[in-house]
Amino acid sequence: MKITTAQRKRAKIRLSIQGPSGSGKTFSSLLIAKGLVGNWENICVIDTENHSADLYSHLGPYNVLTLGKPFNPEAYCQAIELCEQSGMKAIIIDSLSHEWEGDGGILDIHAGMVGNSFTNWSKVTPRHNSLIQRILQSDCHIIATFRTKQDYVLSDKNGKMVPEKVGLKSVTKDGMDYEFTTVFDLDIHHNAVCTKDRTGLFGSLPLKLDTIIGDKILRWCEVSTVNTSLTMEEAFEPTLEELVAAAKTVNELVAIWNKFEPSKTNLQLFVQRKLQIESEGRKSNGVHE
Repeated sequence: MKITTAQRKRAKIRLSIQGPSGSGKTFSSLLIAKGLVGNWENICVIDTENHSADLYSHLGPYNVLTLGKPFNPEAYCQAIELCEQSGMKAIIIDSLSHEWEGDGGILDIHAGMVGNSFTNWSKVTPRHNSLIQRILQSDCHIIATFRTKQDYVLSDKNGKMVPEKVGLKSVTKDGMDYEFTTVFDLDIHHNAVCTKDRTGLFGSLPLKLDTIIGDKILRWCEVSTVNTSLTMEEAFEPTLEELVAAAKTVNELVAIWNKFEPSKTNLQLFVQRKLQIESEGRKSNGVHE
């Protein structure tokens, strides 16, 4: 037993992304994972969604572990262990909702038990908790997606009221959010709102989940409160991609180019932003393309 000074040394993120069907949970998870680990080969998707992870193979050569029913907690634990043994650095569990409500999941197991329903929960809950502990103790970054119960609301679009799909409560055990460092809620338009954030990186405004988000989280994970060789300001200094995206004029782009002297491999990044700025300028002047 020993008392030590609190510090964060290369922490591993536990990230939850939840949303209705079609909100982009898998795609967003892959982009964030790429930002976290830097290459696709060190990413593995534990796919319970009938090979949906294969739909984004054009992004890069990431790995897929297909997990079929029964979706019991032990099967998830074995899948995580296999990913770790294979040298993965980021694991995407897509989705973790099956462990709760899927065929062979916790609710299914409980429904099939005889005897007192309340007493039976004391038998199945430890199995669920074992999976949670397995996730928390992993040496990999872990991103878990959750389905949300869906409903429809009427939205005004061009003067017409049209139904729009929205996500409600996540399909998992109540209080699951507490187990994750950061939680993002996605809507059907792929906009994310951070509803829980122990990193302090994200506010309440909607944002798009991409590799830049993954890179921000990685830098947060690597900051040590004891190691002063990397300060918090240095860790969260805007990346080249962020600076280019934030540039409002061509002159600002030129200033960024001169400051960083980026290699020709980044030239396309500047060219694309320059074209966007010029297009935005023409539209603001009433010139329609």
